Amino acid sequence: MRINVLTIFPGYFDDPLSLSIPGRAREAGLVEYRLVDLRDHTHDRHRTTDDGPFGGKAGMVMKPEPFFEALRVLSDPGHVVSLTPRGRPLEHATAVRLALEDEITLLCGRYKGIDERVTEEWVDEEVSIGDYVLSGGEPAALVLIDAVVRLLPGALGDHESASSDSFYDGRLAPPAYTRPAEHEGRGVPDVLRSGDHAAIERWRQRRADEATHARRPDLLDLDAAD
Repeated sequence: MRINVLTIFPGYFDDPLSLSIPGRAREAGLVEYRLVDLRDHTHDRHRTTDDGPFGGKAGMVMKPEPFFEALRVLSDPGHVVSLTPRGRPLEHATAVRLALEDEITLLCGRYKGIDERVTEEWVDEEVSIGDYVLSGGEPAALVLIDAVVRLLPGALGDHESASSDSFYDGRLAPPAYTRPAEHEGRGVPDVLRSGDHAAIERWRQRRADEATHARRPDLLDLDAAD
């Protein structure tokens, strides 16, 4: 898979994409990251990527020309995603779908957003990571990249690592424990130390249902609606 990122801050991605699963996936040849500096696609001495909005109002809007030029230089940008608060929420199903693409291109907006003509001409979908506003799309792009890359075959080493995560089966994950078996008066549930795999699975399912009911009942409501 190739992931292109269009941004005015390519350096923002250097360390995160070299660490942990995103970094290991790149080293294993599972993914290629291509960071495109939008300022390289400007043609004035100030390398301007934003301007005031038509119709007045405060704030600045990212200009269309750098995006159009950068996307054309990519030749085939694949599936183009704009990171914006007005997008559809990023969900596990979104990450699964994007992980099946050969190439995706992420647009990192800033200020009041990207000129709408970029969206109309190039963008396949708009994605948001939550109902709040960030200073730019770069943090959201990193979230999306991590969610997608960890689903690539071989990125986690085994399928079970992903299949036991929250949201994989529509529920939150159950509590997890590791050594030591006792710590400051708190012990690991006996069932997890019993060796009875059927009982352990029942315990995990029950605790996953309890966590989902307490913290994300909307997930259960969606199941009921289906």
